[in-house]
Amino acid sequence: MSESWLRVATLTQWGGILLMVLHNGGAAATTEPCAEVAIGWWPELKNVWTPIGWKDHCIRFNVLYNGTIIVSSPRTMRNFAQRVRSIVGEGVQIEFLPSLTGELPASERGIPPYLLAQRDGGLGRQGWKDCSTPVLWTEWRAEGLVLRQEVFAHGWGSKPAKRGTEPLFAWIRLSILHDADPSPGDFYWLLRLTKPHLHTSMDPRRNLEVHPEEAAYPSPLVPDAEGQIPSRGWWLREQDGKVRIAIAPQRSCSVRFLDRRAMGNDVFVRLKMPRAVGCSIDVLLPAVPMEPEIVEQELSLGYDRCLAESNAFWGVASPSASRVETPEELVNEALRHGRRFAEMLAIRHPDTGQYCMLTGSWVYEALWATPVAMAISMFLDILGEHSVAEKYLEVFRQEQGKVAPPGPAYRVHPGYFATPRIVAAIDWLSDHGAVLDAAANHALLTDDPDFIARWTEAILRACEFIRDALRMRDHGGVEGILPAARATDAKGVTQAVWSDGWNFKGLCTAIRFLKRIGHPRAAEFEAVAQAYRQAFVTAFRQAAARMPAWRDSQGVLRPLVPTALPDGGDVAHPFYLDTGPLFLVYAGLMAADDPLMEAALAYFRENPKAPDGPEQPNRLWHELSGCEPCYSWNVFHSHQRGDRDRFLEGMYSLFAGGMSRQTFIACETRGGISGLICTHALAAYCARLAVIDDQIEPGRLHLLRLVPLAWLRTDRETVFERMPTEFGPVSLRFRLEEEKVLNIRFHSNFRHTPEALVLHLPPLEGLQKVSINGIHFPAQGRRIILPPHL
Repeated sequence: MSESWLRVATLTQWGGILLMVLHNGGAAATTEPCAEVAIGWWPELKNVWTPIGWKDHCIRFNVLYNGTIIVSSPRTMRNFAQRVRSIVGEGVQIEFLPSLTGELPASERGIPPYLLAQRDGGLGRQGWKDCSTPVLWTEWRAEGLVLRQEVFAHGWGSKPAKRGTEPLFAWIRLSILHDADPSPGDFYWLLRLTKPHLHTSMDPRRNLEVHPEEAAYPSPLVPDAEGQIPSRGWWLREQDGKVRIAIAPQRSCSVRFLDRRAMGNDVFVRLKMPRAVGCSIDVLLPAVPMEPEIVEQELSLGYDRCLAESNAFWGVASPSASRVETPEELVNEALRHGRRFAEMLAIRHPDTGQYCMLTGSWVYEALWATPVAMAISMFLDILGEHSVAEKYLEVFRQEQGKVAPPGPAYRVHPGYFATPRIVAAIDWLSDHGAVLDAAANHALLTDDPDFIARWTEAILRACEFIRDALRMRDHGGVEGILPAARATDAKGVTQAVWSDGWNFKGLCTAIRFLKRIGHPRAAEFEAVAQAYRQAFVTAFRQAAARMPAWRDSQGVLRPLVPTALPDGGDVAHPFYLDTGPLFLVYAGLMAADDPLMEAALAYFRENPKAPDGPEQPNRLWHELSGCEPCYSWNVFHSHQRGDRDRFLEGMYSLFAGGMSRQTFIACETRGGISGLICTHALAAYCARLAVIDDQIEPGRLHLLRLVPLAWLRTDRETVFERMPTEFGPVSLRFRLEEEKVLNIRFHSNFRHTPEALVLHLPPLEGLQKVSINGIHFPAQGRRIILPPHL
């Protein structure tokens, strides 16, 4: 990185440590983006569903914003979806309706059923109980009452999944938290049982559409009895005797079964309880109808004991796991819950025993390899969850070379990484590069000798695939780059910049790994990468020269930048933003200060063809993609150029706008598909780069380069502990003292010593001194270069 901007460079000796203080005058900015500001930009997500489940189990309970619980077979009939359907069947949807009277809702009296997604605008009140187990609560407030549903999943035996299909239960506690006008009497819960009948969509206008004609529960249901709940609980059985739902024993509570299907309506379980604060009823929902003896054993444990067992299961932490605590709970909670979602959105396949991370819950219960590789590399590994990352990488090594790339010029190649067929969705050519990048990055961050021994040959074969693909001729496209293939879910095959970007990125990460271990073929593949970049950039500039122009807000004509070669590709499709030229900076094929990258970034910030508004798919809004937030690659332009305001605007938008601020589950599009964690990857990676950056300059480790001023507080210490870097794990703790002293504690466990540590002084007005491990330095200039061992 150039240091031509430096005015003064002085070498000084202080406290026995040799350092260089680099001066650059100028007043620091005093205002910048933070979590509180970003929350004002982004309304809370609507129509959210949040998964509740067990690590690596094949089934999840999806809890909607209003507490409705759905167990559903995936709508697609590919591979794993077919396997899930064979287990789940038609599934179940249970809606929880609190009632003062116990009367059935209006739809049961001849009025058409309400649209669930429009009941309260698609917004509910939800959050997490403070315990190791993911316990999701939903609250209702009406007529002075505060009512709560709490739900968590309990796996049979409280053990890790061995088959992925073990008995799984949702424990649901329905309680009265507060009563502004307490008076004796009864209170009711109406549980509406139907078949899942909500349709989902990326389009927020069509997400969670209700189709009542599909709602009727498909099989007979037989209650045990009615009236007082017996000591063994109350069961509602399927025709074959298996239990669909059960109520735990509870004194002073009663139950009634109301089957209205003969009149074309729904099935209800009506629960009556005293109207008293603290009173509760526990409901047990098996993920699939379950044998009575298993349900009886689960009921005998009860809600509280099952929760204690689940806490023990979820409370086991990896010794390498990072700890991140900032003064902003939005960031802390997103990282905390994202870790749990990652293993909840994963399976152990019942037929092969292989572990696979899925893209999402309910809708995307399959594996799109590119975003999953991002989650492994930019989230799990970056937060020190190395054993988890390795577990979900392994299936790609096992299945390497079994599937042909998705393009007409390709044949099966022993080095090609593809989505395993057991969980396949739609193959993208980018998948190979993304998986290669994740595997090589894991090796660089861990130096794990067992992983390296097992994966080195696979990484070499993966590099050979890219080399061999680049050598292909007479395929009808630009030569020297990858031949045309399917790049995204959009139909058709192209020489998309997304495909080349990911494969170049993966190749370069693999080369760094091969150099690390001193492999003799590193130089061979480095030459391949150099020729690849030259061929791509040449073709890219030639295509750009033929693109139409647009006029920016200053009246300057700028070119539209190609998204595919040689003809430019489809620049009207929303994927032009998400998987188009902005990605090339992160990929390493283009620099952020290249005029073409500046033109592309300006277009998406201004896009004159897109209406103004935060959810226009071909435009950035507060530096967040208006299509899929997880693909906001513009943050790497700001990162490379040191544009802290734009970088932080993007980072905070990912946390505040790319996921629910109540349950911290991510979305595909805002108001569209949820049940994902893809946004967590980019958000977590930005937070880490802001504080600990091993990417901006080879050989050096940068500290606090883009740290938010909101993380410099006198009342809270910011902690980044056991953070993996390519040099080895480091811990950084910092806090602002009252006398304008920035107190920093730094600890490293370097396996590969960097050339230097570069400490960036934050633009904090009035900062006087910096204390690093008890040694004081004047807060002068912009950077302090330190030796690697403090």
